[in-house]
Amino acid sequence: MFKEISITTHKKTEFVEITNIIQKIVRESKIVNGICYIYVPHTTAGITINENADRNVIEDIQMELNKIIPFDDNYSHSEGNSSAHIKSSLIGNSVCLFVENNTLKLGTWQGIFFCEFDGARTRNVWIKIIKE
Repeated sequence: MFKEISITTHKKTEFVEITNIIQKIVRESKIVNGICYIYVPHTTAGITINENADRNVIEDIQMELNKIIPFDDNYSHSEGNSSAHIKSSLIGNSVCLFVENNTLKLGTWQGIFFCEFDGARTRNVWIKIIKE
């Protein structure tokens, strides 16, 4: 089963939690056991799994990424968004999760976050659920 969703971001860098959206897609798939593959088809965005209980963790991640990869740093890329490309490469553009009993297998404090590094934009996320 394949599904594409759109995410609208409002800031230059923003982490948008999409755990509930992905879980709903898993439930609707009716796949009891399998794999949920989530892919971001953009070179200036990414996807990660991290703590969703304390929003400060995500803010800290964004703050540190912006410190070590500043927006302006004499980059050669003519579009002016090299920092977004670098951050996307570091975070990655896919995650893979187990599906058991028609539910995503996540740790107690884990959530799925779409990571915007060149916003504000409307982006796509592709979800593929494969039956075991």
